[in-house]
Amino acid sequence: MIRAQDGLDWETDGRTWPNRSASRFITTASCHWHVQISGPESAPIILLLHGTGAASHSWRHLLPLLATRFRVVAPDLPGHGFTRPQEPVDLSLAGMVQSLTELLGEFDRCPVIVVGHSAGAAIAVTLAASHANAVPRHVIGINGAFLPIRGNALFSPLAKALFANPFSASMFSLMSRVTPLGGNLLTATGSDIDQEGRSIYRLLLSSPAHVRGALGMMAAWDLSRFDATLQRLPFPMTLIAARDDPMVPIENSVHAAGQATGSRLVLTDRGGHLLHECRAADIARWIDEAISEQKRPDGADAA
Repeated sequence: MIRAQDGLDWETDGRTWPNRSASRFITTASCHWHVQISGPESAPIILLLHGTGAASHSWRHLLPLLATRFRVVAPDLPGHGFTRPQEPVDLSLAGMVQSLTELLGEFDRCPVIVVGHSAGAAIAVTLAASHANAVPRHVIGINGAFLPIRGNALFSPLAKALFANPFSASMFSLMSRVTPLGGNLLTATGSDIDQEGRSIYRLLLSSPAHVRGALGMMAAWDLSRFDATLQRLPFPMTLIAARDDPMVPIENSVHAAGQATGSRLVLTDRGGHLLHECRAADIARWIDEAISEQKRPDGADAA
């Protein structure tokens, strides 16, 4: 259960949110969404999906770069950041896709590209495989988490137990405020992100509602049959991965490239797990290259 009273408040906690002027609030059957929308209204839509425990702020550097030529849509996922679920909420992979489908129904057209980071990449693939005739025309995964977590037989029951305990999220948030826990977690990503990003992650970790959303997502996550989803993808995808990511090994992207026929693999030596936060200009360039390769024989851009 995600309680409103222990969540973040937009008027206070959101005062310094990156790209705040792009923020909108949209209500659907499943959620009261916080979504950042930027770029020309008539431009092709590109959907950005963050990973577990993050929020729309993780695209703070990439969003302005893409908004010069796309209509960028970057939501906080259910239970994360400032997005409040209408209870009960399904935080599984299928549940996330259903909630996002409701959100996308609020727009006048479908996204042509979906970019996902970590668990967000698995959501992007599932969304595309489930809507082959509608959205999108290309999927780009950044350090995508496509394989079951090592030791999942232990981790999943533990996450479920923590999610079920109403005190777990509050205790974790308290520890994040009074101990080095938050900083240690960021160090574990292997990424050298800016101070603004570090401050926002500390803010998120101090929110029991956000932590509860992340725990709920981890508890409900099941990738045991994800290969079949990759094989249903109706087009090749682009997989970007950092060799020095200590959280999601590059084997995830290599494996996914083998399952989704014809997919393009872009490997880089440095950047860590939060590659898109510390090397946004490179990510924007790789996205452009991926789009160029999607050009049809008549020279028209897929986007």
